[in-house]
Amino acid sequence: MTAAGKLAGAIAIVTGASEGIAETIARTLAREGASVALVSRSLPRVQRVAHDIEAGGGTAIALQADVTRSHDVRVMVDAVLARWDHVDILVNGVGGFSGHGSILETSEEDWDRVVALNMKSAFLCSQAVVKSMMGRRTGRIVNIGSQAASAPSPQSNSFLPYAAAKAGLIGFTKHLAKQLGPFGITVNAVSPSTTLTPRARKNRDAATIERMKSQNPMRTLVEAEDTAEAVLFIASKEARYITGINLNVNAGTVIT
Repeated sequence: MTAAGKLAGAIAIVTGASEGIAETIARTLAREGASVALVSRSLPRVQRVAHDIEAGGGTAIALQADVTRSHDVRVMVDAVLARWDHVDILVNGVGGFSGHGSILETSEEDWDRVVALNMKSAFLCSQAVVKSMMGRRTGRIVNIGSQAASAPSPQSNSFLPYAAAKAGLIGFTKHLAKQLGPFGITVNAVSPSTTLTPRARKNRDAATIERMKSQNPMRTLVEAEDTAEAVLFIASKEARYITGINLNVNAGTVIT
């Protein structure tokens, strides 16, 4: 960790930071000098990540919240503001899906749960931080999308609620960027393809991973660090005039 990094002095919130891509994003922002609030429904998991960041010389706090619930989001943001007074960066990293199925196999409850997790959460968290950002006339909101928003996966066509939610998130990103631009706030999305997180490695054998690698032009799968570095750039001063984009990090799996 370094106090002289690209984000020195910045205050960041990263949701879903207990594992996977969002955890790596949180560690990367902290490495570059940001003070990071790590948010998850699982407090012990984000406490572990926060402890690691602090042990490495960074600054982090762990907060428990269900970011699909407005009350939890307000309490979480209030805790960050009480600690650090403002928010410079919000990374809406929470997301995911459970199960696979066709439209006939997808229940209303499944649909609502996945849409809330991937899209409603970003709305609630963005709404909760923008007042602070607008007052200071600066801020970065980064939404973690997915290649599923742009095209069906080469491996599966059964991520229906997830794809719909991530596509909605990209639309939300673009429209919010237009609303908040006059206040100096940028809003962007970063969309990875299937990523070699520990969970992905656990759930797929070596042959499956090699087959997935063969299905894109670069013959590889991205790592969590690839998405984290893209988020770092979007959150940095070098990207101060980049807003309303969806940055694909997918080794060419989907080219749009």
